[in-house]
Amino acid sequence: MADITLKNSRTRSLERLDPIVPGKVSMYLCGPTVYDRAHIGNARSAVVFDQLFRLLRHVFGAENVTFVRNFTDVDDKINARAAETGRPISDITAETSQWYLDDMGALGVLEPTHMPRATAYIAEMVTFIEDLIDKGHAYAKDGHVLFRVRSFADYGKLSGRSVDDMIAGARVEVAPYKEDPMDFVLWKPSADDIPGWDSPWGRGRPGWHIECSAMSHAILGEEFDIHAGGSDLLFPHHENEVAQSCAAGHPFARIWLHNEMLQVEGKKMSKSLGNFFTVRDLLEGHGPGGKGIPGEVIRMVFLGTHYGKPMDWTAEKAVEAAFTLHGYIETIAMMGDIEAAKSLDVDSEIVAALADDLNTHEALVRLRRLRDQPDANALARNLVFLGFFNWQQLEKQVETYRDGVARLSDLAARLQEVRLKAMETKDFSEVDRLKTRLVEANVSVQMNKSGVNLRPEVDFDPSKLEDL
Repeated sequence: MADITLKNSRTRSLERLDPIVPGKVSMYLCGPTVYDRAHIGNARSAVVFDQLFRLLRHVFGAENVTFVRNFTDVDDKINARAAETGRPISDITAETSQWYLDDMGALGVLEPTHMPRATAYIAEMVTFIEDLIDKGHAYAKDGHVLFRVRSFADYGKLSGRSVDDMIAGARVEVAPYKEDPMDFVLWKPSADDIPGWDSPWGRGRPGWHIECSAMSHAILGEEFDIHAGGSDLLFPHHENEVAQSCAAGHPFARIWLHNEMLQVEGKKMSKSLGNFFTVRDLLEGHGPGGKGIPGEVIRMVFLGTHYGKPMDWTAEKAVEAAFTLHGYIETIAMMGDIEAAKSLDVDSEIVAALADDLNTHEALVRLRRLRDQPDANALARNLVFLGFFNWQQLEKQVETYRDGVARLSDLAARLQEVRLKAMETKDFSEVDRLKTRLVEANVSVQMNKSGVNLRPEVDFDPSKLEDL
């Protein structure tokens, strides 16, 4: 069994993953707030930790890995979207949750073991809050319940901040119901026109931070192995999760993992800069370049940068990834046997790279070596392991390429015949017409003294040649 080491954000050091329950791993990932399409920054976290999920399943066995990723389906942004559109909140969250699953599925992201919705765990949150009040770590006032930050001595250790520095350097909400400016909301009152649930403190709804503590406790127990999320969640969300969970007496997460943020062409992604893109934008061609980008290409760009480093999404990287994946399909189609590939084990060097703090960049370097050797079957097996395709998708890609090559062989013979005739008549109009149609279908056309060579290129579209 491979030893897995991960950079623990809490200790700022590499640590070996030694599961709390030997042979079984538990992981929690903060999921989306479902009010709109997921942007590509959201997707990076999903893809990165999906790759960790795949590694854990390979090393420990799929049945021994429990992965939880939540849906936040009660939030002021959702309420605002409902007020703006006049649609029921339940319709909005159901639709956008499915959008998220569809978009992440297009990037090869597996569905987790559990996908809890916050609204299904309100009772657990209320019980959790009551326990914090009983222990003196929370207090109720004016329909609100707040966590008493200074009651938890270790507050700030996860993010490396002190309470006093946070007050001096940050904007904190000053409210009459707060004992201290740093205290954060566990429960808040709801007006009649927004979602609310009965509680000992009146009709209301949970604060954001209590959701993950209550859901992880309900599903994974008092202590679990890994808690993951984007670095933007380190403070205050994850810091507050630690405070309320540990104050309640739960050891909580052993290892914390945070992926760094994503930029677009060297700049922070922002609607005001016109470089804000959702996953659906890229898939359907509404993003940079105006051309749809396949999910496997997006995934390869994401995995090309280590999760602990900022990632820059560029059009150049997307083009390079598309060419690389096309070359892999070409190699497998020309030299591989998919059925034989299915029986192979995952490449040990790829596993070793991922086990070394999820070094996806090094894993992709090894993948390229499998093509260069070439080892088409091993290439196919590891493309599936790394989540670029499932077996059905890969078989379809390979079949499409092979059918295209067969079709192009016939067209090459026809074009050569037309070309030879044109050299006699000096009328090259039919040659030009055929060549134009081939180029439009993304076919490389090479004509020389020895004949005509046609080769499928990236985005080869055989449907454009059906009437030739």
